Amino acid sequence: MEPIVKHTGLVYPLNRKNVDTDQIIPKQFLKSIKRTGFGKNLFHNWRYDENGNPNPNFSLNDPKYKDASILITGENFGSGSSREHAPWSLLDYGFRAVIAPKFADIFYNNSLKNGLLVIELDEEQVNKWMQEAEEDELTLTVDLESKTVSDNKGTTVDFEIPEYNRQNLMNGWDEIDLTLQLEDKIREYEQTRL
Repeated sequence: MEPIVKHTGLVYPLNRKNVDTDQIIPKQFLKSIKRTGFGKNLFHNWRYDENGNPNPNFSLNDPKYKDASILITGENFGSGSSREHAPWSLLDYGFRAVIAPKFADIFYNNSLKNGLLVIELDEEQVNKWMQEAEEDELTLTVDLESKTVSDNKGTTVDFEIPEYNRQNLMNGWDEIDLTLQLEDKIREYEQTRL
């Protein structure tokens, strides 16, 4: 997976609570185990009308959010089923980080394992940034080294992340990469157990 140490990006505000994984990526698009190709169907039932045309009433279709790479949203984001396709679709669309007051546990863990940085912040701060991003362009900088999120107006907020996940994200390591770091020991074990 792609490492993330420091990322500055345009914010897209999804002012909704309890967004579940079927709303993030509907079940009919889960026909692949590859991690790519899901971004075009992110938030499909909101982004497109019944004929497959972009819904002009859904804010992600607004050109001002075209290059957004940080999603800020309401509490309990990622509830529902445990599909890894949800973080895959967010990453494939171009999001590198999601900020919310609270995430569903399975989504939170799936995201970190797949290279999507999820950050829980105080609801008051999330709502402040969400409103700013709705009214005007908002850019945030996420820094994993210092565990901070900063806006383009001078506000800096600390966040917590498990050190194991922080190191994996900063180095671009998934669980396979971690296993391969022990390749010599695995080979040695295999040779001596016979």
